[in-house]
Amino acid sequence: MTRLEGKQNNRTPLIIGTVIVVLLIGFGLWFMQRNQMMNAQTGPVKTFDFTGQPFIGKADAPVKVVIFEDFKCPLCKQFEDNIFPVIQQKYIDTGKVQAYRINYPFLADHLPTDDSLLAAQAAECAYDQKGNDGYNRMSTILFRAQGNETTVWATKDKLVELAGSVDGIDVDKLKTCLDTDATKARAEADKKQGNAANVQATPSVFINGQLIPTSQFNPEGISQLIDDALTAAPAAK
Repeated sequence: MTRLEGKQNNRTPLIIGTVIVVLLIGFGLWFMQRNQMMNAQTGPVKTFDFTGQPFIGKADAPVKVVIFEDFKCPLCKQFEDNIFPVIQQKYIDTGKVQAYRINYPFLADHLPTDDSLLAAQAAECAYDQKGNDGYNRMSTILFRAQGNETTVWATKDKLVELAGSVDGIDVDKLKTCLDTDATKARAEADKKQGNAANVQATPSVFINGQLIPTSQFNPEGISQLIDDALTAAPAAK
């Protein structure tokens, strides 16, 4: 009995030491992950040309959010359905954030018809008619009617048909706009902005020029990053 107790007493430091090692390893892993996340958040700040870009929110909002999207992108549709409404309610409608939407048409690059580009052109045509409201309403209709990303669905005829569901849009003018490629150069220029910012996928979202890391691409994560940006913004001090 005494020997057994002696063995238990001898093992006590070993057990304590093991627990300490496990805690240190856990802390080390947490610290590495935290550093990786911070590095992702504090990468190079990108600058964008907002001239003629559709936006939502007050011009004097302290935080600028830039969203690169392809209307054929299913993840963009999920973002618009599940994440953007949270951003709009908490930050845009309260004057804290101004959000810019910039086209990044790429999913149809290898299809017979580049309907990613055509969809972007249609949204820009709506913008020419009704400004921000026209673009945002057309954007909503395009995502709502989204087809399979591997097939050509955003044809000119389909886009004109969809435009008929957008309040205030002159369908004949939009058709002419598409037929003459009046907004093609702008849509292509948008994509060049994305390439310059090293956009690798859609949706890609930047907060005050910094790309949101994948680990925080959810309503809670984005809200936290916006809150951090608001704290750091001069207007918030």
